[in-house]
Amino acid sequence: GWFRRLLSKPKPGSSESSLNTLSSTSSLPSLSSAESFVSSPGTSLTGSFCLSPVSVPDISASGSARWSKSYDVCICHSEVDLELVEELVSYLEGQPESFRCFIQLRDAAPGSAVMTELCDAMQNSHCWVMLITPGFLQDPWCKYQMHQALAEAPVSNGRTIPVLKAVDRKDYPKELRNLYYIYMALKENSFRQIRDTVVRYLQELCRSSSSSME
Repeated sequence: GWFRRLLSKPKPGSSESSLNTLSSTSSLPSLSSAESFVSSPGTSLTGSFCLSPVSVPDISASGSARWSKSYDVCICHSEVDLELVEELVSYLEGQPESFRCFIQLRDAAPGSAVMTELCDAMQNSHCWVMLITPGFLQDPWCKYQMHQALAEAPVSNGRTIPVLKAVDRKDYPKELRNLYYIYMALKENSFRQIRDTVVRYLQELCRSSSSSME
């Protein structure tokens, strides 16, 4: 019996070794805490957790596809909505991207034919904002621009941007019903949506241009 008790006595330092082992183990995060760290929004992952950055084209860089046209945005509108259009243009041109906007009454060359100016503006703009109001629906030149835009790019996502204001959904032009529209309730929100849509289109344009060059 005394020999068995001798064998069962702990060796010197074993208690200290066990404490060290427990201490080092407790300093490691448990599986549940590690999972909550990874899934928590707003945390930066370091060490073995490395996220590849998403490449976002700089649409203002010299030589980008943005500069292949004279204008970023052509605003198609009725004359009765000119005040609202001027607010939108002031907003877009005041953004960090300094969007180049075309509005007929300001930018059309004096003495030139209306049809020529409208066609040139549509062809030399990346995006077309259709401000669809009761005045738009009654203006034959607005309808002409709408058809011209659809003829230029019938399936180009984000290039034609319908903006609906004070018009019932049932009166939304049937030619545009394959496109989502922005409903203008609050001007600030709608202006921001228009700006974001133009940015996305220009980024995709620059990305596609870079890919084709590679």
